[in-house]
Parts: sequence; structure tokens; C-alpha cells
Amino acid sequence: VPGQFEDPTDLSPYPGKLLGLPKDGPGSVAPLSPRLFALLIDWAICWGIAALICSMTDALGGVSTVTMMVWILWRVITVWLFAQSPGHAIMGIGVARVDDTEKRVGLLRSIFRTILTVFLFPPIIQDTDSRGMHDRATGTAVIRTR
Repeated sequence: VPGQFEDPTDLSPYPGKLLGLPKDGPGSVAPLSPRLFALLIDWAICWGIAALICSMTDALGGVSTVTMMVWILWRVITVWLFAQSPGHAIMGIGVARVDDTEKRVGLLRSIFRTILTVFLFPPIIQDTDSRGMHDRATGTAVIRTR
């Protein structure tokens, strides 16, 4: 539940403070707009890949279905291996664990986080640290990398 451990009389002065993250600069919580643009960039690239695949075969379904399949693989693999998708990299953001910042996100967290993102509502419902429910469920946060 967003904000379940927050004291309503002593709210965080900035997103990420309760997580021990800095207010500004690298390592701080990324604002919503770069996250949305990263999603749009990744989606556009995946749509292009899906259109190419669908031009060669219809065995996987239509472009919209293949786009979703490509996007899921794209996000799982890139966040697992690089802690950021190409869209994240372009926007200067990435995904980090908040429980142990020295460790990578990992394959299972990446899979679970991506699946929750597909449902759209978990990322939209945010706490005062600007983390969506998918980030809270996986112990991650989207942070600035530059």
C-alpha cells in the first residue's frame, strides 16, 4: 500500500529521502516525465521490431501482440543485464535496488517488475518517494544516472 509506513505528520521533504537517496543528481529518484519518455522510446523501438517480424510472418499474431511480446523481452533482458533499457539510457535514468544498491536488479525482479508494468496501474499508483507499486513490490526505484 503506498505510504503505509509513512508518518502523515512528518512527510518526506523530497522523493527518495525515506529510501536514503539524494535529493538531486545521479542516484536521486527520477521524475515521472523521463520515465514516460523512456517508455515511449522503448515502445517505438519494439513496435518497429514487431512490424519487421510481422512483415515476414503472421505466426505470432498481429503487430500489437508482437509489440507487447518484444517489449516484455526487451525490458526484462535490458533491465536485468544493464539496469536500464535503451529508452532509460537515452533519458539518463535506470533501475536500482533500494535494499542493496551495490547489487544488480536481477532476473526475477526484472521479470516481476516488467509483468506488473504491463498492467499499467502499478506504475501509476505512486507513493511519496515517487515509486510505483511495481517498484515497491520488487524493492526497486527508477533513479537518475546522470
